[in-house]
Amino acid sequence: MRSSLTLAFFLSLGFSLACQKITPDTQDSEEAAQGATSKNPTLAVIGNTTITLDEFEHQINKQSPYVRVRYKTVAQKREFLNNMIRFEVLAQEAKKDGLDKNPDVVRAMKQVMVQKLMKKKFEKTFAPEDITDKQIEDHYNSHLDDYHLPEKVRVSAIIVKGIKTANEVAQLAKGEKGATNKNFRILVDLYSADEKTKLRGGDLQYFSKDEKDLPKEVVNASFAMTTIGEVKGPVKAGKNIYYILKQTGHQNATQRKLEGVKKKIQNKLFRQLRNKSQSSYIDELRKNAKVEVFEAELKKVKVDTTLPPK
Repeated sequence: MRSSLTLAFFLSLGFSLACQKITPDTQDSEEAAQGATSKNPTLAVIGNTTITLDEFEHQINKQSPYVRVRYKTVAQKREFLNNMIRFEVLAQEAKKDGLDKNPDVVRAMKQVMVQKLMKKKFEKTFAPEDITDKQIEDHYNSHLDDYHLPEKVRVSAIIVKGIKTANEVAQLAKGEKGATNKNFRILVDLYSADEKTKLRGGDLQYFSKDEKDLPKEVVNASFAMTTIGEVKGPVKAGKNIYYILKQTGHQNATQRKLEGVKKKIQNKLFRQLRNKSQSSYIDELRKNAKVEVFEAELKKVKVDTTLPPK
């Protein structure tokens, strides 16, 4: 319902395609209704605006199927029409009040016009089917890393300094065999010296064997574990730095064949083609519009960066 009423608002502000404007305003309802044809009769007249049968059908049939079933009877159709009239009355009053000049309203109308323009220009210009099999295959072959995923593990870590502390913490971690990862996170909070990973409960997230952001010793130890929940360590990873590790996840290597991702690639290339065409179109419009930007004034813009209270 809201979408139909919103459109009625824009129709009242001069963007009407189906409603017919009658002038002057002093004409009565009977004269206003004469603007409609016998094939498109008038259903209602609101001031100098008519709602025709075609417009009403367009509005009611653009609703979702679940909404449309609520308007089978004449009484239900009258309810829908009354809602259109109600909104048109309010829209006309808003216009009398000068709200059609309000910056927010003007911008909203411009946004609708821009959406309509881009849809008109590009909706039928390209289709996913325009992407050829060769383009799809070439993209697949040049992005094999996206479709051939390596084995990955996920571990949590308690990072401590000193072998004595590391041994004590490792014994505590291994002693909670079979317990949930919640227990391990408690040990992370109590003993881990790395504030960044501590905030995540020690989670190092998923990584593969070629991970570069973690010490090689940690990566090797993580992949040496064979079961979820296994604890390993202490693992020395630098001068006086030790990791106690717990495996929390494992992903096998996967190879997605071309046929399995063909549709996905087609849609991706279609979006890229459409976005490129839209950007070129906008660039050309901007070039012809003779845009001038005043950088000195731009620097004077004040932005309120105050965050709301928590």
